[in-house]
Amino acid sequence: MLLTQMPPHKIQHPTPKTKEMMHWEQLLSLKKQGDKGKRLRKEEDDTRIGFEVDYDRIIFSSAFRSLQDKTQVIPLSKTDFVHTRLTHSLEVSVVGRSLGRLVGKKIIEKYPHLKEVHGFNINDFGAIVAAASLAHDIGNPPFGHSGEKAIGEYFSIGNGQKFKAELAPKEWQDLIDFEGNANGFSVLTTSRTGIEGGLRISYATLGAFMKYPKESLPKKPTSNISDKKYGFFQTDKAFFKNVAEDLGMILNKSGDDLGYQRHPLAFLVEAADDICYTIIDFEDGINLGLVSEDFALEYLIKLVKDSINTSKYKTLITKEDRISYLRALAIGSLINDAVDVFMENEEAILAGNFHSALTDKSKYKAQMDDIINISVKNIYQSREVIEKELVGYQIIQTLLDKFINAFNNKFHGKASNYDKLILKMLPEKFLEEKEDLYKRLLHICHYISLLTDGNALELYETINGTKRK
Repeated sequence: MLLTQMPPHKIQHPTPKTKEMMHWEQLLSLKKQGDKGKRLRKEEDDTRIGFEVDYDRIIFSSAFRSLQDKTQVIPLSKTDFVHTRLTHSLEVSVVGRSLGRLVGKKIIEKYPHLKEVHGFNINDFGAIVAAASLAHDIGNPPFGHSGEKAIGEYFSIGNGQKFKAELAPKEWQDLIDFEGNANGFSVLTTSRTGIEGGLRISYATLGAFMKYPKESLPKKPTSNISDKKYGFFQTDKAFFKNVAEDLGMILNKSGDDLGYQRHPLAFLVEAADDICYTIIDFEDGINLGLVSEDFALEYLIKLVKDSINTSKYKTLITKEDRISYLRALAIGSLINDAVDVFMENEEAILAGNFHSALTDKSKYKAQMDDIINISVKNIYQSREVIEKELVGYQIIQTLLDKFINAFNNKFHGKASNYDKLILKMLPEKFLEEKEDLYKRLLHICHYISLLTDGNALELYETINGTKRK
C-alpha cells in the first residue's frame, strides 16, 4: 500500500491518507459465497436481480422473524404502538432504500459508464442499501443493547471469567465485548451442514452491512467511525477478508490486525438507522407519555420549519396525526440532507478519507442531538426501561451459565443428567459439537442471541421452575 502524510488541516485520526481508491463497479459486486466466477449485472434477470434476492432471503429467515419479539426501546413491552426490532428494521430499510436510490441517481449521472458498460441502475443502489438496512439488527440479542452488555459481562466479570486463560486475546475480546454487528455478519454468512454460505447474500450487500469492518482488537484504535466497534468474530475472519478484498475495500490495519475503510454504502445504512432511531424512538416516547407533546413539537418543528404546511398542520385534530405528520417531514428533511453530505464527500469516501457518520456532518446535527438527549433522559433511562433491562441481565446470564456448563461438560464426557436435560432444550441445529473452546462459547452466545425476549423469559422460567402453567 502506498501511503502519504495527510495535510495537517485534514487530520481526523492517526491513519495516514492513502492514494488507493475504491471503485463503484467493484463495490457493487453481485458475487455470493461459493461462487467460482463473477456475476455480471448486465446478465442479471431484471425481474429478480441478486440484490433483491438478498432482501427476500433476509426477510424470510428465522433470524429476521425473531425480531418481532425483540426490544427496540421498551423491553418486553406489550403496547401495540411501541416499535420492536422488526418494525424498526423495516422502517430503516424503507429509509435506506430512499437514500440508496437518491445517491444512486447522482452516482449514475457522475459515472455514466456504470450504466452504459456494466448495466447498473439507480434501483440497484436502493436495493443494496434496503437489504443491508433490513439486516442491520439481525444479530442483536434479546433485551436491546443491555443484552449485548449482559453477554459481555458474563465473561468479563461473571462466571465466564474462568475461560480467559484458555483463549487468545482476540477470542476473549470477542466475548467480553459481544457485538451485535459481528453476530449479524455470522448470521448472514455462517455455513452449517447442508446450508453452505448461510443466507448467501451478495458481497455488495455484505459490504454495505459492515459498518465496522475490523476485528475486536485493537479496540477503538482511532477516531475513525469504522473503528468505533468491530464487525466480525475470529471464526468469520477468513471469509470477511475474502469479501472485503473482492469489493476492493481499503486495508487500514497492518501486521496481524485486520481492518478496512468502510464500503461507501455502509454510510447510508448507518444514516438510515440514525435517522429512524432519532425520530421514531422519540415518537415512541411521546406516545408512551414519557415526553410531553408540547415539548416534542418544539423540537420536531425545528427540523421541519422549511417544509411544514402550516395550514394542513392546523387541520390535524389528534396528537397521533400531528406527530406522524411532523415525523414524516423530519425524516424527509434528514434523508435529503444525508444525500447532500454523501455526495459532497463521495470522492473522499471512495479514497477512505471520510471518517464520520453522515449525520455528524448534517446541518441538522444540533437539532438531532437535542432530540437524542431528550430521548436518553426521558425514554432510555426511564424506570420502566431500567426495570426490564435488569430482568434481561438476570435472564441472559443465567441461560449462558446453564447452557455453557452443559455444553462443555458434554464435550468432556462429564455431562450430568441435569446437563443432558438442559441440552434437550437446544434446537436441533445447535446440537453440533465444537472441538474448540472458543467456538463452543461463541456457539452458545449465538444461540442465546437469537432468542426473542419472550423465548428467553420462558426458557429462564422453565429452567428455574417458575413457569406458570
